[in-house]
Amino acid sequence: MKFRRHITPEPEINLIPFIDVLLVVLIFVMLSASFSKFTELELNLPTADGRVPEQRPREILVGVNAQGSYSLQRQPLGRVDIKTLTDALSQAASALDNPIVVIQADARSNHQSVVQVLEAARRSQLHHITFATQGQGSGAPSTGAPATNANRR
Repeated sequence: MKFRRHITPEPEINLIPFIDVLLVVLIFVMLSASFSKFTELELNLPTADGRVPEQRPREILVGVNAQGSYSLQRQPLGRVDIKTLTDALSQAASALDNPIVVIQADARSNHQSVVQVLEAARRSQLHHITFATQGQGSGAPSTGAPATNANRR
């Protein structure tokens, strides 16, 4: 008696459909991904309503215009470096008890200019900082509640 062995063929893995699917996924990712690099974003800066502030004797007004020039207590400083700005803030704060720095930045001013004022205030040990905003209807500037940068590093 002759028994027939039933030989099963070895399993074969066909990789071609797998590669086809991967290529389709790769093409989809490449087409849907955006690789453009934005160097500048257009932002609409916010406005805030608030009451018109009364003159406060503890305020140090720091102005930043669109060209990056500074003013301190409405006296122009021009385009100065951070050390000069720190020295000017320290001198203005020496006569005041617990002063508040009010940053009056132009809406078109450079972000770096405002950050330099914040850094100069930190170096001058001035921890009460607020920003002046323009009212939506009145056009009169107002200041917000003082913000503290004590937690900044």
